[in-house]
Amino acid sequence: MKPHAHGVLAFALLLASLPALALPSFAEVRAAHRPSDAWLLARDGTPLATLRLDHKVRRLPWVPLREISPALRRAVLLSEDRRFLDHAGVDWQAAAAGAWSTLTREQTRGASTRSMQLVGLLDEDSRRRGRRSLLEKLGQSATALRLERSWSKDQILEAYLNLAPFRGELEGIAALSRGLFDKWPQGLDEQEAVLAAALLRAPNAKPEVVARRACVLLKEMQREALCRDIGDVAAVTLDGVLHQVDQTPQLAPHLAQKLLTLPGQRLKSTLDAGLQRFARETLRRHLAALERRHVEDGAVLVIDNASGEILAWVGSSGDLSAAAEVDGVTALRQAGSTLKPFLYGMAFARRDLTPASLIEDAPLTLATGNGLYAPQNYEPDYRGWVSARTALAGSLNVPAVKTLVRLGADDFQQGLRRFGFDSLVERGDWYGYSLALGSADVSLTMLANAYRALANGGRWSRLRATADGKAAPCRGNVCASFDGSPRQALSPAASFLVSDILADRAARATSFGLESWLATPYWSAAKTGTSKDMRDNWCAGYSRRYTVAVWVGNASGAAMHDVSGVSGAAPVWRDVMDWLHRGDAGGSSRVASTPPPAPAGGVARTVRFEPGPSFAGEPPRREWFLAGTERSVVTAAPARALARIRYPADGTIVALDPDIPPGRQRLPLQLSARGEAGWHWRIDGKPAGRADRPGAWLPQPGRHRLALLDAGNAELDAISFEVRALRGRR
Repeated sequence: MKPHAHGVLAFALLLASLPALALPSFAEVRAAHRPSDAWLLARDGTPLATLRLDHKVRRLPWVPLREISPALRRAVLLSEDRRFLDHAGVDWQAAAAGAWSTLTREQTRGASTRSMQLVGLLDEDSRRRGRRSLLEKLGQSATALRLERSWSKDQILEAYLNLAPFRGELEGIAALSRGLFDKWPQGLDEQEAVLAAALLRAPNAKPEVVARRACVLLKEMQREALCRDIGDVAAVTLDGVLHQVDQTPQLAPHLAQKLLTLPGQRLKSTLDAGLQRFARETLRRHLAALERRHVEDGAVLVIDNASGEILAWVGSSGDLSAAAEVDGVTALRQAGSTLKPFLYGMAFARRDLTPASLIEDAPLTLATGNGLYAPQNYEPDYRGWVSARTALAGSLNVPAVKTLVRLGADDFQQGLRRFGFDSLVERGDWYGYSLALGSADVSLTMLANAYRALANGGRWSRLRATADGKAAPCRGNVCASFDGSPRQALSPAASFLVSDILADRAARATSFGLESWLATPYWSAAKTGTSKDMRDNWCAGYSRRYTVAVWVGNASGAAMHDVSGVSGAAPVWRDVMDWLHRGDAGGSSRVASTPPPAPAGGVARTVRFEPGPSFAGEPPRREWFLAGTERSVVTAAPARALARIRYPADGTIVALDPDIPPGRQRLPLQLSARGEAGWHWRIDGKPAGRADRPGAWLPQPGRHRLALLDAGNAELDAISFEVRALRGRR
């Protein structure tokens, strides 16, 4: 018997006596394969974004053998395992030759088959250790024999090509093909195939070494002519910059960042792929037009009113922004005038106001703990007496602040919390009168869902971003719109009044004109807002079926140059809303949006306004009221009806500073409206001066009662306050 034959027999007997490794099935290996990325899908399965979650390797989805280039399959088998189709897992001839070369110290080709190499790839412990001992190699051979009895040759080759490391972090033929050659495995030509096969032997070899080995394979494939420039191809391919391995369009990267958690995950969202693309391109187009006005960021959110499903989530303007990673959908920014609809809605619900109530738009100064607060309108003029409808639709600031004074800052803050503005964690007094003008920070998700609640008759419910409704894109008070039980934030009738005003083109005409971005050819209700120094502008609104909210500004907080909600966010809002209600050539019918019917408790009356002091006048109209508040004639209220003690407020505590002269610590006494002749103050039953002109009182330590009386000594209002004397400093 020849020495080789003796070696093969002894080797086979030894293998039979070794314990074999646990062997999974082909189906189990394929099912366990996890790409390094995760994918966010649209509601129809269209990929919207990808996110790499495994940074140890670069791995793409499993590629079936039929989708791998025949040239590559041939090159891989010629490289070190040309008898792959004939042996049963161990190449006995190569093994014997290897054993003989070990004894004679001669060098020969390796005896490891693709089946044995696959066993090594399946053994995680063995992969981590790298080089194997002789005993481990023998155990691997024994397992390869078992593998060949339960797996087909095609399955072995397919698994090997999907699991093998090729170069650097690239693992599997898909990652190699995309990263080095910018194509899928089925498109690899013969030169690319032999380069890939050569890398299997030494993944991180120098390009000239890989090219030399690839040329040997080309000669064995009888394609020697391709060796002429294989060195250049190897140099360009292996020394160049990796191509983008995954080319999924990044249409919703911010939502993907929030939702995707596991490598290989393919999560179906509620987003509409066509709408997402359109909203993103629309935002970028409008922001590009505003480039010279120092604005680069924006965000868009679109919601289905009935289900709460998010249909579009555009977190930034992409490469137009210096901070594209910041998600404008969840970032907290000052709300501006977008909170006014909720303020008036609460006043309507409490029956403090009706849409026909007259509020004086005139210069106003309010005392606060930080000094005097003097709100001004966006345009530096005042209109005298205006209806609440005109004040809200025209976004007048002074009437809004007066409405907040009537409602109370704490009640307003609590009401906003019911609408999902969970970022308002402080008491209303902490925000002060500026809360009426949107000084508080809110997110686009909160704002959009609050407007959706108005569209749904004041009923708030959580949003959904995934098909199963389980995964939330964020947590905490910044993104509380995805948590919580449904609740009635405002009565249906009061919500209807607000919606009717926000949809009233004529009511907002004095501020925005009859033809503005908000004037849609279908029914919609919308409101714009601009924060202090034009750092943020917003447009939020809804039709019968959809709610759209847009933010435009700078992620850095830098001010824009003359960009308001009407010129910045509103055009984007209008384009997206029009797209939602369009009809198209593909057979999609136009989505109708007609005025909603009045709910129970809503009453319509024809109303006229009678002149009063400084009343500019409003035309007669058909107006909506809550049942019991309706009237046919509205007259500007006299001072007696509006006057209240504004400062000091009831329960105020004043501390006297011993280091300040008493004459400079006088307490101002202020009314909420102009006083009439003969009105006067009394403190603890003693006269304290006239109330129809500015006055002040020299405070005395103790508890006091301040009363406002008319010319006939009838008490109009009264409050209690306390003055405390501080000890002198040492």
